[in-house]
Amino acid sequence: MDEFQLIRRYFADPAEPRDDVVLGIGDDAALLRVPPDQDLAVSTDSLVAGVHFPLDLDPAAIGHRSLASNLSDLAAMGAKPAWVLMALTLPEVDETWLAGFSQGFFALAKRHGVALVGGNVARGPLNITLTVQGLVPKGKALTRAGAQVGDLIYVTGNPGDAAAGLQLLQAGNKDFTDACIKRFAYPEPRIAAGEALRGIASAAIDVSDGLLADLGHLLEARGHGAKLGLEKLPLSRDILKHHAKEEAWKLALTGGDDYELCFTAHVTQAAAAEARLKQAGCPVACIGAIEAQAGIHCVDGAGRLHEYPRPGHRHF
Repeated sequence: MDEFQLIRRYFADPAEPRDDVVLGIGDDAALLRVPPDQDLAVSTDSLVAGVHFPLDLDPAAIGHRSLASNLSDLAAMGAKPAWVLMALTLPEVDETWLAGFSQGFFALAKRHGVALVGGNVARGPLNITLTVQGLVPKGKALTRAGAQVGDLIYVTGNPGDAAAGLQLLQAGNKDFTDACIKRFAYPEPRIAAGEALRGIASAAIDVSDGLLADLGHLLEARGHGAKLGLEKLPLSRDILKHHAKEEAWKLALTGGDDYELCFTAHVTQAAAAEARLKQAGCPVACIGAIEAQAGIHCVDGAGRLHEYPRPGHRHF
C-alpha cells in the first residue's frame, strides 16, 4: 500500500462535508471559506511517540489525543473548531494501527464538526503534527494578555488526573476503566467552556504542560504574579485513590496532559463565569488571584508556602 492508497482508505473524512470547505483532500492545497464576521484562529502542535504518549498506547486513544490536544488550544481562544491538517510520519504501514488511529481521530472530529482538509504522509519515526483552525467572532477571542491584579484565577475540571493516569500506564496498568487512565488516554477539549467565556474571562490558556507552567505563561504576558490556595485545587476522588493529598497537589500543579482551561476573571464577572460554565456542563473552581508581586505563591490551609521547582513539562 502506498501513501495515496493509505490516505484514501483511512483518511478520506467520513464526516458530513462542511459548507465552508470549497476544496478539501486531493489537491495541492485546501480552499476554505472564512465568514466575513469571523476571525480565524490557527494553532499547530506535534505529538511524538515516547514523549507525548507511550509507544504501546491504544491507537484509538492516540488518534483521539492527537486531535484533542490541538483542539484544546482553540478552546483557550474561545474559538469554534472548523478544519484540521495532518502531517503523519509512520515507521511502516500497520493497517490495524491505522484503523484504530483513524477511528479515534474521526470520532472526536465528528463530535466537534471538524473537517480533515489535507496534510501529508511520510515514512519515519512515529510523529503526528496537526494544524487546527477555528472561528471566533471578530474581536471576541480570548488571549493570555488581559489579566489584571485582583482578578480571580479559575481552572476547569480536575487537574492531576491525567498525570496520575500516565503514571499507572507507565507502571504497566492497562485498565481503561480506571478514571485517571481514561483521562490521560481520552482527554476532552473544553470547547463549550471556551465559547462560554467570551466577553467574561480577562485571560485564558489551556493546561497542557502543567498548571503552574501554563499559568506562568499567562502571568508573563502582563508581568504579574499569583497566589494559589492548595486546598482550593479541585482534586478528584479518583486521584486521591492513588495518591496522598500532597502528592496529588503536586500532580495537579505540575503533571500536565490535562487539557483543561485556566482563566482569569474580574471579581465582578466571577458569578457570570461560574454560571455560564455550569450551563455548559463544565466543572470549575476558583483557586487563587492575580497579584502584583512576581512569581506564583502556593499556600496550604495553614498558610505554609509550598515550592515546586519544576512547574511542568519542558522539552529542553
